[in-house]
Amino acid sequence: MVNTEETRTKAPPAVRRRMDAREREQQIVDGAADFFARRGLDAQMRELAAELGIAHTLLYHYFPTKRSLIERVYEQVIAGRWETRWEALLDDPRPAVEDKLHAFYVEYLAAILTPEWLRILVHSGLSDGLIPTRYFALVREKLFPRLLREARRSAGSRSRAKATPREEALLMGFHGGLIYHLGIWPLVYQQQFAGEGDAALIETFIRDRIRGLLAQVPEVLAPARPRA
Repeated sequence: MVNTEETRTKAPPAVRRRMDAREREQQIVDGAADFFARRGLDAQMRELAAELGIAHTLLYHYFPTKRSLIERVYEQVIAGRWETRWEALLDDPRPAVEDKLHAFYVEYLAAILTPEWLRILVHSGLSDGLIPTRYFALVREKLFPRLLREARRSAGSRSRAKATPREEALLMGFHGGLIYHLGIWPLVYQQQFAGEGDAALIETFIRDRIRGLLAQVPEVLAPARPRA
């Protein structure tokens, strides 16, 4: 027997709103970022379409090639996290170098060190290398020249010369060391480190590495002694 009271009070099924083109494209990019972070960049577009619950022909309508989709993911997940105000922060001559670098790296690392960001970067490095190549081009354009200038400034040098091999190695080791310790170790290798989750202690780790960088700069800047 039909329960007429229940029939009268039961709400009609919700009508799904049709996505417009911009919303559908964003849904695909968001889903692809999560998909590639979990499955790697060699995973198939048909599998992505199945996860998104859309026809693979619709996926190719928005992104005719896999590379075009990967490049869009790069723009959103990697390049999109860089903020131009950081450039203004690093270019401000008033703060002490140590304080300036500390303020920058506290914000920068909080913005990038997510499983999605790191795993996509690593997966691409093991695949076609497209995303690491684009990321390090961004870093070499927007960050490393400023780091070099500030490191030299801390040692009293106003040189605008191209980085020497030792200077470049020092900056790469400093920048990469922070990402490895605070990001790759816990989020890619899934290993805990002492102090993980303690924001104040992590800020101390960042300052310790900055002090280590600045302590090495005078030696790296020193001219090579002539051989006897």
